[in-house]
Order: sequence, then C-alpha cells, then structure tokens
Amino acid sequence: MKHFSLLILYLFSEAALAQASQSGTTPSYQDIVQIKYSVENFIYSNTSNLPGQVVVNVDKIDRNLNLPQCPNLEPFMPTGGRLWGRTSVGVRCNNPNATWTIYVQAEVAVMTDVLHTAHPISVGQTITPDSIVLQNANLTQMPDGILTNPNQVIGKIAASNLSAGQPIRPQMLRAPYVILRGQKVSLVVKGKGFSVSSEGQALADAADGQIVQVRNKYGKILSGLARTNSIVEIQP
Repeated sequence: MKHFSLLILYLFSEAALAQASQSGTTPSYQDIVQIKYSVENFIYSNTSNLPGQVVVNVDKIDRNLNLPQCPNLEPFMPTGGRLWGRTSVGVRCNNPNATWTIYVQAEVAVMTDVLHTAHPISVGQTITPDSIVLQNANLTQMPDGILTNPNQVIGKIAASNLSAGQPIRPQMLRAPYVILRGQKVSLVVKGKGFSVSSEGQALADAADGQIVQVRNKYGKILSGLARTNSIVEIQP
C-alpha cells in the first residue's frame, strides 16, 4: 500500500510539472521531493522479489542543490551497489538542457520471520517443532544464509551447543546419520541390468547421500553412498 501511495504521489507530481510547463510557469530548478519519490519508487520496484516486507527510508536531500529541472529523472544502481541495508541510488538527467547526476543515500530493510532457537539445545539433539520459534527481524542485519522455513531444520541434528534465542544458520545443524561407525551394512553394487549385495562394516558415521568408507568381508576398503536401512551403494 505504501509503495502504491508513493507511486500515485510521484505521478501526481509529474502531472503538476507538465501542467506548469504548458502554462509557462515551469520552475527553474528541479523539485527535490520529486527526486526522493523517484528513488523510493525505484527501490520498491527492484526489491519486489525479496521475502517479507521491504521498508525504504530515503535520506534528506539538500534543498539548496539548485539542479536544473529535468523532465525525465533516471534512477540507477551504481556499479557494485546493492539494494540491501545502507545503500546509495544514483539519479541522473540526460536532457540536452539539463545534464546532471546525484547520489541519494537510503536504508533498505527487509522484515520477515526468522527461525530462532526457543530454548537451549545440546549438541546431538534432534530439532523438533518445540525447539524453534519465528521472530520478525530485519534480514539485512542478519548473517548470510539465515533460515526462515521450519521444514529446513525440523529433524536435523544440532552440530554444536545452541543457546536460547539464537538465529539458526545451516552450519549449526547436520542431517541425521543413517550409518554409524562400526555398524554392519549391506554393500549393494548396482549396474545396468544387475545388482549384487554383500556385507561390510562402516568405518565412519554418515548421513543419507554422504560418501562413507566401508570394509568388505575380504578386508578391502570401498567407498559408497550411505542410504537408509543400513545400505551403502557402491558404484561398479
């Protein structure tokens, strides 16, 4: 709704300037408020794919700039810039009678629900729905890779001790092991049109899909993919 209101104000301002031009009363200098609206509209338009609610705050622009009036403002993202957190947006005018460029500072917040630990969690403990809580937070101020979907963590295992209230990141968790060190496993060799099984012993813990080394009954060490039901798939 805020984005829509800003767009209406921006279009209204454009229409007012056009009418003033037709009546011969076009102001000599660029309206600073119009520059602010163009920056806000540019940011909202280019952050619509971000999760959660985007909140934009544009810094005050010096009203004493006295820029020549521009019929077509062109906001742009400077090279290497990002519409995330503290940022800068360029605004230029390439009109033959008015050529200028300025940079406007802004703060872009992305508010969404982020997964936090609901209570202390010990290493090796399985994450359950009671282990987590969603808290609204600004993603631009959170570590990269922060998790927001409960399905990403429920059933995972804590890789270290976690204190209550921590935002949850992938490196804090691991997948549950389906093969344990020393466990007897079924070695399955699958090829085109055939499948051969034998017994072996796992030499390490492994989650589903991880590579694990096993020793077969002849003492040879092989590597395969850990699977559920104590199965290790060996490539022929």
